[in-house]
Amino acid sequence: MALPLEHTIALVTGASRGIGRAVSVELARLGAHCVLTARSPGGLEETDDLIQAATGQASTLLPLDLADNAAIDSIGPSLASRFGRLDMLVHAAATLGALTPVAHATECHFEQCMAVNAAAPWRLIRTTAPLLLAAPAGRAVFLTDAHARAPVAYWGLLGASKAAMENLVLSWADEVASHGRLRVTLFDPGVVATRLRAQAMPAEDASGLQRPEDVADRIALLCLPASDTHGALVGRD
Repeated sequence: MALPLEHTIALVTGASRGIGRAVSVELARLGAHCVLTARSPGGLEETDDLIQAATGQASTLLPLDLADNAAIDSIGPSLASRFGRLDMLVHAAATLGALTPVAHATECHFEQCMAVNAAAPWRLIRTTAPLLLAAPAGRAVFLTDAHARAPVAYWGLLGASKAAMENLVLSWADEVASHGRLRVTLFDPGVVATRLRAQAMPAEDASGLQRPEDVADRIALLCLPASDTHGALVGRD
């Protein structure tokens, strides 16, 4: 029996841990060949081990830093050269920066948040758009955070950078709405037990939180050819 994502290529950022890792495994189970990106080669290798254990198939590892503009810009041409296609983009990578009063934020923390949470998604859109538009059923899912829409004290860096990303993604979705085959979505997983959450709330009891695997299936559904969700912000439920 054919798998729903058989013979497709999926690019997943932040794939070395957390939601990015869980989504990579789920997409691979559905038949996709996953191209995994993150800063940590060791973490990517661990994700690849999980994929091979679940599917018997290897993934492609692409270690890179999302603050490296040239590295991101090369992704589209590299995928075109190696695979000749890209069917899915799941952007799960993010950085917290620092939880701090806006007036106390350092230039370094501000620039880091904007580079990873806002500029990197824009560059990913730019470098992958030609391939996604050419795909029979291109899908792009960008993970976001409620602080982008509900500003609260100390979360300004994350919130502002994710708000910028949301605007860029939804603008792009509107621009390609008439294309007919490409679907672009924002996904807010809610509170999940990830490393970023632990950095933000180190004293929190994470035992009752959602696990990355709890949200991976919903993200994978948005990547299926049958999904018609487009230009929307959706959540776990």
